[in-house]
Amino acid sequence: MRCADFAIITRRALCAGAVLGWALTAAPGACAQGAYPSRPIVMVVPQAAGGTNDIVGRVVAQKLTEKLGGSAVVENKPGAGGNIGTQAVARAPKDGYTLLMTISSSQAINPALYKAPGFDPVADFQPISLIGAVPNVLLAHPSFPAKTVPELLALAKSQPRTLQYASAGNGTLNHLLGEMLNQMAGIELQHVPYKGVAPALNDVLGGQLPLLFGSLPSTLAHIKAGRLRALAVSSPQRSPVLPDVPALAEFVPGYSGTLWIGLFAPAGVPNEALARLQDGMRQAMADKELRDKLEAQGVELAGTANKPVTPNEFAALLKQDIAKWAQIVKTSGATIN
Repeated sequence: MRCADFAIITRRALCAGAVLGWALTAAPGACAQGAYPSRPIVMVVPQAAGGTNDIVGRVVAQKLTEKLGGSAVVENKPGAGGNIGTQAVARAPKDGYTLLMTISSSQAINPALYKAPGFDPVADFQPISLIGAVPNVLLAHPSFPAKTVPELLALAKSQPRTLQYASAGNGTLNHLLGEMLNQMAGIELQHVPYKGVAPALNDVLGGQLPLLFGSLPSTLAHIKAGRLRALAVSSPQRSPVLPDVPALAEFVPGYSGTLWIGLFAPAGVPNEALARLQDGMRQAMADKELRDKLEAQGVELAGTANKPVTPNEFAALLKQDIAKWAQIVKTSGATIN
C-alpha cells in the first residue's frame, strides 16, 4: 500500500517539528512496512543550503517521493568542498535509504584536488540519475572596459598577468574554468581565491575585482538587474535562459565546462531498491512540472522526457569528467591536503 501524500522536510525542520512551506505531509501509518520505501529516504546534499545543488535537490526530492510514495528528508552536509557529505553517504548503510544528490565539482574534481578525499567516486557509488547541467557564466563588473569575449581576450593578451578573476577557492570549479580559459586561449588571467562563493561574488559586485565565473542560477538575478555583465556561458552551446549571451566555445573552440547534478546511491544497495529509485527518477524526469521548474532555474536537463540519460551513460560521463578535470587540476597546480 502506497502513501497517498508525501513530505519533503529538512533535518532542521524535522528536529524542530516544522515542515517546509511547500511540502505535503505524509499521513501517519499510511505507508506499508514491507515494500521499499517503507520509511523516509535521507537525501544528502554535500553543499550548504541555498546553493544550486540544494535548490535542484529539493525540487527533485519532492517529485521523486511523489512517484515512489513515502517521504524524504533533505539533509545538508557541507564541508571540505563536498567531501564530508559524500564520505557520509559512502559509509552509510547500503539499504537505499541514504542517497547523494551531488555535483560534478565534488564527484569528479575533488578526487584529483584532494590528496585524501575519503571516497572513491566510482567504486563507492551507484548512479541513479543524471538530472542536468548548469552552465557557469563569465561575469564582469559593469565598469570593466571589455564588453565582449574578443575584447576581453585582446585586453588580457595586451596586459598579461594583470587582469584578475575571483573564485570560491583553490580548485573550485570557478577557479578551474578560469585556468582552462587561460590554457585554451593563451592568456594569463590572475586567480584570486576567496573562502566561498559569496565573498567572491560580493567583491565583484562591489567592483573590487572585475571578473568571476558564477553559476547561472545563483547569478541570474544580478545579470537581469544589470549589476553584472554576462560575457559568455561555459556550456558548449548558448543557454535558453540567456539566449543573447554567447558560449565561450564560439570564441575558444572546444571550451566546455558545466556543473552537472546527479543522484547516486552507495555501492551495494539491493537491486530491488536501486531499480525502484532508477524507475522513480525516470518518471520524475519525464514530469512536465519538474522539467519546467528546473529549466526556470537555468538547468539544462539531461536527455529528453521520453529518453532520459541511462545510469550506464551517467557512469561513463563521470569517468570521462574525472579524467578531464584531473588533467586541468594537474596543470593548474591546485592541491588541497
